Amino acid sequence: MTAYLEKLNDRQREAVEHGIGLADGAVGGPLLIIAGAGSGKTNTLAHRVAHLIVNGADPRRILLMTFSRRAAGEMTRRVERICRQVLGENAAIMTGALAWAGTFHGIGAKLLRIYAEQIGLAVDFSIHDREDSADLMNLVRHELGFSKMESRFPTKGTCLAIYSRVVNSESLIVDVLKSSYPWAVNWGNGNR
Repeated sequence: MTAYLEKLNDRQREAVEHGIGLADGAVGGPLLIIAGAGSGKTNTLAHRVAHLIVNGADPRRILLMTFSRRAAGEMTRRVERICRQVLGENAAIMTGALAWAGTFHGIGAKLLRIYAEQIGLAVDFSIHDREDSADLMNLVRHELGFSKMESRFPTKGTCLAIYSRVVNSESLIVDVLKSSYPWAVNWGNGNR
């Protein structure tokens, strides 16, 4: 029944099988894997998740996160493929079962949607990506007349970068301008 693990090297297999098969049916604690590019991390993780499912874990209770949508999709496909290979006809449990597989941002957005009302958000809230945010900055620049002034106001990308730095550093805008955008400190004071 573990033929699907034969292509893994010893270290990968050790990670995949970590803590599975404990007497009380529990799964062992966390395992930190440090590995370089091309070492098979994605394959190992896909096998780990599939191995958990094959050994009775409920796929709806597995959180599988990665950084990109492409990687999340690839990981999900690999898990499903391995499970179909091992479980055969019983693989129907996998249909839509990895509900908590995705990117960090996607999982975060899903949690926000589930708990939107409890945390004071409208259920139909939207999340702007970087380009949406830059476009919004440009709209405000234009509405305030800054895009048509003789002395050019900072571009939408610069405005977004300034805003992001203010939020992330929890600093005052004047302090961020002084430290990172000194050329913009006196914009609008006649010192252009």
